[in-house]
Amino acid sequence: MNTAFRCSWSKIMLLEITHDTRYSYDPDVEIAQHFAHLKPADLETQRVIKTEIHVDPRPSWSEENQDSYGNVCTFFSLQNRHSELLITAKSLIETSSTEYGPKPQETAAWELVREYFRYHSNTQWDPASEFLFTSPFITLRPEFAEFARANFTAGRPILDAAIDLMKRIYSEFHYVSESTDINTPALEALHKREGVCQDFAHILIASLRSIGIPAKYMSGYILTNPPPGQARLIGGDASHAWASVYVPSIDENGVLGQGIWCDLDPTNNRWGYGTPGEDYVHLAQGRDYSDVSPIRGVIHGGADHTLDVAVTVMPIDS
Repeated sequence: MNTAFRCSWSKIMLLEITHDTRYSYDPDVEIAQHFAHLKPADLETQRVIKTEIHVDPRPSWSEENQDSYGNVCTFFSLQNRHSELLITAKSLIETSSTEYGPKPQETAAWELVREYFRYHSNTQWDPASEFLFTSPFITLRPEFAEFARANFTAGRPILDAAIDLMKRIYSEFHYVSESTDINTPALEALHKREGVCQDFAHILIASLRSIGIPAKYMSGYILTNPPPGQARLIGGDASHAWASVYVPSIDENGVLGQGIWCDLDPTNNRWGYGTPGEDYVHLAQGRDYSDVSPIRGVIHGGADHTLDVAVTVMPIDS
């Protein structure tokens, strides 16, 4: 069996994303330093035509670079007193979906992948190893391993099993808005069998890592379609989160080598190499939510504050 990766391109979409974030402070904030992941990067499945961030009040200093995961990071500093902070990120993205890589049933047995990443002397380093371990929001636990093994039976191809696990989360868990928050542990969401897209992504990642399979956290946007006869709501969309599993290549001799990532969206029961579909926009990737949070920072003042976020994903005719 040889899983040499093949590629073909399918649909292309043009999507305009507006992400508004408004903080209101009481008392005023005197000084602030902020860090944002709000600009998408060019990838095989998306091309950034235009992306910009507007901050009001205007920062006294700002800087942009890429982190070790390839995410675009924006730093900015506010040195003047302010009672409100408005951050607007606008992007125009050309997206596409691809059909490349082996069929799920043709991928390596998951135990081979586990052994491929188990430490041995003189083994070849694979960068995906970074996504095997505990991270701030992901704890490797026997409960997650037990949850995964119902799908990861002996000898089962890794991608076939991972897709089945994704489908199981989709069918057994309930999406309940505001049932959890950013600090809800993934293990609690696993026991409750409910949560939001961030919880489902963390559960899937924790389950895969707990049996020795690399998995990472993906953040971005997805185009939502309004009900028939209703207009698209401006600001009615939201950020989205899903997972990605690493699929090593395997040659005719059963030797594993560097492979590709396959995205898995347990909230919507969708998967695909590079992206679950052309209606998705990748914003950032990392070990878990802590690596990709849209905005975080340090402020002096503003003991009480409110946060309002509005996202619009709009399809544009080519």
